[in-house]
Amino acid sequence: MARTTFQGPVRALTGFYAQGPGSVVAISATTTLNPVDHGGRIISVGGSLAATTTLTLPTINVSTDPTSSGPGQDPNTINNEGVRYTIWVPTTISTSTLKIATTAASGDYFIGTLFGVDTDSSDALVAYNALAADTFDFINLNGGTTGGVAGTFIEIVAVAANAYMVTGTVNGSGTVATPFSTT
Repeated sequence: MARTTFQGPVRALTGFYAQGPGSVVAISATTTLNPVDHGGRIISVGGSLAATTTLTLPTINVSTDPTSSGPGQDPNTINNEGVRYTIWVPTTISTSTLKIATTAASGDYFIGTLFGVDTDSSDALVAYNALAADTFDFINLNGGTTGGVAGTFIEIVAVAANAYMVTGTVNGSGTVATPFSTT
């Protein structure tokens, strides 16, 4: 089925689900994410990445549809509020760094919590918070202390102007450290 647009609320009595090869997108190189190709899908990243691979999120746009778009909501709107990006690391990132970044100079930041798990010895669990005042615009996974060990899972949702809500578990090795950063 092609892309479909609904006007008004949609009610699914038994839920919605995605299946098939288009529901998982494999990425192994620096990529700028977008709602059409990556939103609502599982973004699988891992294994042999380039020296540094960056996934750049689009600038959050919460503007309303123009009045010229006709009745109802414009199916081609540039508003991306509510778009969800799910990033999964199926195999440990080796000899590289995976950066998840907001668009440079957009003013978009991460707000939320990532849990860091030491998977190689103690299975210690530490929570890392990103608050609005922190202005963290990067999540850095190094395949070791800041996460990127197989099973790392991060969900990012554009929830408001300049605010990406983030939640997930970053599996690490050694003494785990925060993956949140300003660079």
